[in-house]
Amino acid sequence: MSGRIRYVDLAAQYAEERAALESRIGACLSEGQWVGGALVAELERSLAARCGARFAVTLGSGTDALIFALQALGIGAGDEVVTAPNSFVATAAAIVAVGARPVFADVGPDRNLDPAAVASKLTPRTRAILPVHLGGRIAAMPELLALAAEHGIPLVEDAAQAFGSTLGRRYAGTFGRVGCFSAHPLKNLNACGDAGFVVTDDEELATAIRQLGNNGLRDRDTLARWGRVSRLDVVQAAILQFRLERLDAILAARRRNAAFYDAHLDRRHVAWPAFEPDVDRRVDTYHTFIVEVDRRDALRAWLLDRGIETNIHYPVPIHLQPPAAALGYRRGDFPVVEAQAARILSLPVHPYLTPDDLARVVDGIHAFYER
Repeated sequence: MSGRIRYVDLAAQYAEERAALESRIGACLSEGQWVGGALVAELERSLAARCGARFAVTLGSGTDALIFALQALGIGAGDEVVTAPNSFVATAAAIVAVGARPVFADVGPDRNLDPAAVASKLTPRTRAILPVHLGGRIAAMPELLALAAEHGIPLVEDAAQAFGSTLGRRYAGTFGRVGCFSAHPLKNLNACGDAGFVVTDDEELATAIRQLGNNGLRDRDTLARWGRVSRLDVVQAAILQFRLERLDAILAARRRNAAFYDAHLDRRHVAWPAFEPDVDRRVDTYHTFIVEVDRRDALRAWLLDRGIETNIHYPVPIHLQPPAAALGYRRGDFPVVEAQAARILSLPVHPYLTPDDLARVVDGIHAFYER
């Protein structure tokens, strides 16, 4: 059997980038400007330009991006925010962190928020809609934006997994009032540690978020609001600037790998959203390539025995996590999410896969179902 197929391969990324990264990191350390400064400002300009937004604000994590966005919009105790229960837990946790209540709505076949389900959850206490662009696929933004406008509430995008994704030539993070991103090591645009940022066209909102992440300071001696420290350090800014310059090639490789799966997987055994970028002018970034399969756990074990790593995003929906019981949620509340959670499997799609690797994944899946 050939070598192990990793679900992610950060070692391969570092091997490819080592000389360039070490040079840039060394320059940062030599300059002695380790908090703030020109490199962070340069990265923020680059991120905003890449997204087509007026402003970008870098932060310590994607979770802080969500928390500060909600805080800057004045969302807090007694408020409700509608979101999806099949995201990473940070989405709902950010809502709880500002004192608000996460109100979950079911999803559609693409695993993103179903606008009709969202409409049924809106109340006078709803202060925002928070869609998640799961796996790098942008949610049904025209319909969700229409709901937000009808009810006079902001739309906040959890675009943590979707940097570079587009729908109708607009980038993830630029549909709502503010887009929130993670640059965690596992993301397509990844730091060598925790990192995050927001993009927005709203200067007042950008200023508030920047202050919230800098101890609430307007300047060194003037407190504008209560905040805390969540600044992106200069070394991570240098790493992200370098990787941003290479991002087109990274995303092209992920899309190429996804296209291979789309062309070769047998839909009699494996289901996934249609791969039709020309139909709705959609370009996904494939942070994950999630399929739905029968006998998921047995298939996963079969593949692992053959040296093929997979993952599950996410096996336990947020509404079924222990702390969510206090919110009143129970099994059966979101039947689409729950049915998908029992069948979803994330296949390796990272840019360091070879054609032989991809063929082994496909052949391994087919062999399992054709036994």
